[in-house]
Amino acid sequence: MALEIIGKIHSKLGIQNGVSARGNWSKQEFIVETQEQYPRKVCMNVWGADKVEELGRYNEGDVIKASVNIESREFNNRWYTDVRAWKIERMESQQSAAQDGYTPAPAMPDFPADSGEDDLPF
Repeated sequence: MALEIIGKIHSKLGIQNGVSARGNWSKQEFIVETQEQYPRKVCMNVWGADKVEELGRYNEGDVIKASVNIESREFNNRWYTDVRAWKIERMESQQSAAQDGYTPAPAMPDFPADSGEDDLPF
């Protein structure tokens, strides 16, 4: 499942490194606060040295759009959900983030008050 989440970076957690059968790996988790009527915090992560380095270019408070994959898996009769960001883009401002992909309807024109007289010819 691929989604986009727009929000402000609330915090970045420490970089985790390790070694697996496939070699060295690195991972970093970060918290994004959505910009909705009822904001929510979402813990996301990036995997791989290149993605961790890319996340390092962003600071707490920056407004971003993260393209993510969401996946759940079971381990010992418990389910764990992973929100992995595979693309991060900086948004220009909170206003542009709220309006991304949204074009507001044009404002209604102001009409003069009804004077009771018609200017119609019939």
